[in-house]
Amino acid sequence: MMSNASGQARPAKKDRRKQTRETATGLRDDQKKTATYRRLLWRGGIGVALVAAATIVALVIITQSTPSGAGPRNMASDGILIGGDGATVSAANTPALAAAAQPVATDQTQLDDMVNIDIYVDYLCPACGQFDTTNAAQIASWVTAGNATLELHPISIRDTSSLGTNYSTRAANAVACVANFQPDSFLAVNTALFANMPAENSAGLTNSELQNVIETAGAADSNIPECIRNETFSPWVGEASDRALTGPLPNADIAKITGTPTVLVNGTSYRGSLTDRAAFLAFVTAHTSTPAGE
Repeated sequence: MMSNASGQARPAKKDRRKQTRETATGLRDDQKKTATYRRLLWRGGIGVALVAAATIVALVIITQSTPSGAGPRNMASDGILIGGDGATVSAANTPALAAAAQPVATDQTQLDDMVNIDIYVDYLCPACGQFDTTNAAQIASWVTAGNATLELHPISIRDTSSLGTNYSTRAANAVACVANFQPDSFLAVNTALFANMPAENSAGLTNSELQNVIETAGAADSNIPECIRNETFSPWVGEASDRALTGPLPNADIAKITGTPTVLVNGTSYRGSLTDRAAFLAFVTAHTSTPAGE
């Protein structure tokens, strides 16, 4: 028999039914209020973060040696910011950066009720694949619930490991195409690319194969194939990669990235095991006032 753990006097049977109904109603009301608050925080907070000039952190463009290209929509910070409302995930909408424009960092002070996770990835990076395989489902559940935001920064630092095909750049361009035309599918596409990641020192996937992976993951906008074929955002990928490697890195306790994956939780870099789900959960819990699973 289950005990009455609260220590309170047990009401009569006819009153218990009434109490249960009232408790359930209260819980539903609380859940609705919480969900509404998170949706408002997500929509309002992100908007403030991206348009309030007083709180914008500019990233300095260091390298001018490659042709400058316009960036994709929804990646004004050189990354795509993803949040959830309790049922689905969606990307924060931002205008495309003009050629040679300075990116603007997400103002995470507007998201202080959430865990903010930033990840810099290369889609030919075995360690990135290990981290994603271990933690993707866990992170996705936090984001979907509205307990965390995830900002993904695709970069290319392993082009030399793809037999001259520049796979890292082409894969990063492909996800930039998704961000531009179907941003709410970005998280699923990110996971799919790691699930289908080619071996280092191979030619990698062709652009057609990249397109097939992306479509299978749910990003089927008719503009994406041409964007992948033309490698529309490859110049931007190079510039964003240079910025990450040179710094300054916003919302971080490190000046620049020195490898991938670079994972930050509320600004603190994670240096633990990439294949231990519990270790990353413990790190997230230790670096936020509200554990991500709550």
